[in-house]
Amino acid sequence: MRPARVTVAHVRTADTFHALSVELRWGRTPVPGRILRMEPTEDPGPADGGPGVRAGAVDGAAGIGAGIPAGSVTLREFGPGDVANLTVACNDPLVRRFLPALPSPYTTADAKRFVTGYVGEQWAAGGGVFAVADPDDGRLLGSVGIIRQHRISAGEIGYWVAPWARGRGVATDAVRAATAWAFGHGYARLELRAEPANGASQRVALAAGYVREGVQRGGGGGRDGGRLDLVVWGRLAGDPAGPTPRLLPDLPGGELSDGVVTLRPVGTADIDDTYRLQQCPEVVAARVPATAPARRQVDRWCAHAEANWLAGAGAALTIRDAVTDTFAGLIDLNYQEPPTGQAMIGYSLDRPWRGRGYAHRAVRLLAGWAFDRTGIARLIAGTAPDNEASQRVLT
Repeated sequence: MRPARVTVAHVRTADTFHALSVELRWGRTPVPGRILRMEPTEDPGPADGGPGVRAGAVDGAAGIGAGIPAGSVTLREFGPGDVANLTVACNDPLVRRFLPALPSPYTTADAKRFVTGYVGEQWAAGGGVFAVADPDDGRLLGSVGIIRQHRISAGEIGYWVAPWARGRGVATDAVRAATAWAFGHGYARLELRAEPANGASQRVALAAGYVREGVQRGGGGGRDGGRLDLVVWGRLAGDPAGPTPRLLPDLPGGELSDGVVTLRPVGTADIDDTYRLQQCPEVVAARVPATAPARRQVDRWCAHAEANWLAGAGAALTIRDAVTDTFAGLIDLNYQEPPTGQAMIGYSLDRPWRGRGYAHRAVRLLAGWAFDRTGIARLIAGTAPDNEASQRVLT
């Protein structure tokens, strides 16, 4: 049984927080989470070195003919002219980060084997791999493929985007087109898996109409031989084309600010500041249980913050000085009960920034966004009975 902590519960509905009662709670320290396939923040990348495609009655590459128009890109067959770009793309650090099965380094010989061997084998077996190309000059921009699963009408889709093609919606257009192609050739369900740290890939899944179904523990393998958790996204043939609605939308313009305080989503760049803050004795004392998190927990929490936001589970933000952009603390929203529209907030400030009203400003900014931009109707917060400073923030 976890240790108990007495807290004063506060609630806010639309305009102000109210102290409700003293409550005995068995708390749980927030822990970060983790995903596979990826790309850059704007436009995600690779799936598996060679994602395959098996389509119902398609005979070899005849299923794509001269190519499939896909918005800003074209899906076509791979050819010898793609070897050079393929070699460069598969040595990109971001591609390698989320495609641990790729040879290291990825050589011209590897690219030739992929183009002349693996791709052809997939099409010959009734599956296949699409090259994602620029419709104007034909240059390789990435790849998307679908692997048939378990001899049933289901498959797994994977993709990657070259570094010179990111930030243009390439992955989204390619996945939408490949998904439509698969459903048009007999597939009833497609699945997309991504590492929790790969927020960009999950954004592509949402844009292409996929629905988050859960986390597959140890579903992937890492380059070091260890196991990786994967977030599973699925789409059925009858599902809407997307984008999939979200419980917690992005912040307008990527941040919230009142000119004094700025709130910005937590990311891996915030690991050092977050770890240092969460080692402060007074911050640890306010945790439930009152133990400092290990560095690996903080690394994981920051790396998976975007995935948790996209899942609608919560929104973690840094509190920053609006003038200097200096880290001042953390504030997070835990969407506990979507059916009832209730969420909980928590916050902590670094020592140099206490006593300046920053926590109060941060709470007002986050509450305003929650009530105006989401379906949240009620916010609650808990403080220790003797933590008068925190209670003043909420009143």
